[in-house]
Amino acid sequence: MKQYFASFLTLIIVSSSLSAQTVSTGDHFKKVVWVVFENMDYEKALAQADFSALTKNSVLLTNLTAEAHPSQGNYIAMIAGSKLNVTNDSVVNLQDTHVGDLLEKAHMKWKVYAENYPGKCFIGKSSGPYARRHVPFMSFLDVTQDSARCLNIEDETNFFSDYNSGGLPEFSMYIPNVKNDGHDTGVDFAGKWLNKTFGSLISNPSKLGDVLFIITFDESGGTSKTNQVYTVLVGAKIKAGTQNTQPMNHTALLKMIEDEFGIGNLGREDAKAPVIEGIWK
Repeated sequence: MKQYFASFLTLIIVSSSLSAQTVSTGDHFKKVVWVVFENMDYEKALAQADFSALTKNSVLLTNLTAEAHPSQGNYIAMIAGSKLNVTNDSVVNLQDTHVGDLLEKAHMKWKVYAENYPGKCFIGKSSGPYARRHVPFMSFLDVTQDSARCLNIEDETNFFSDYNSGGLPEFSMYIPNVKNDGHDTGVDFAGKWLNKTFGSLISNPSKLGDVLFIITFDESGGTSKTNQVYTVLVGAKIKAGTQNTQPMNHTALLKMIEDEFGIGNLGREDAKAPVIEGIWK
């Protein structure tokens, strides 16, 4: 009897171990599109008509603060899990890892749709309304020095054809130019651009299928002491019209993506960022 019980107990332990190893990753989305706006206090963004209306179709993260001032460190943190000591908007060339490395290791794809990007692995600081500091992958040498990886950065031309054909990669960023992101124009211009450009998609989350949209700002406008920024999640499996009050920053969004795709983490702030709770149906 004791031998039978021991064998049964061993079977339970082995079975539990196998279950832990084969547990599936999240089933909330298979593709993510991260859209980033510029330099606006949380309250002002929330008061703008288009950004306000969007909260009815999304989860509003009411306690998300940016990592730093000025912009560039926040963009770096979105894909690297840390601002990597970037403290200004000057051109930087980093040798660190980023989410693109995790994705490629897992045989997944990534892309950036950057408005007015000149192409051909342009590494200049700006070109017309395009700003390199808003495209964080361009700050990493393993992208800019690799012609194949550089092809993952392109202008906005193909976004909607990729979306409609199911050709979006697992991870993508859509980076508006410095007019459409509100940097040179203000939050009302940015909100109207968002509605005109993406309104047909994000106004009806149930039709998004397996695509999740993250819509956020890089930093506050400077008058907010907390650097709090407007951020919403829009997707078919999101609890639309609800709010999440957990304290977090952009690295929690990165952690959400890493966990959903089961790709591990970068061992920085993303590894210890909070799990965003209560947002899924």
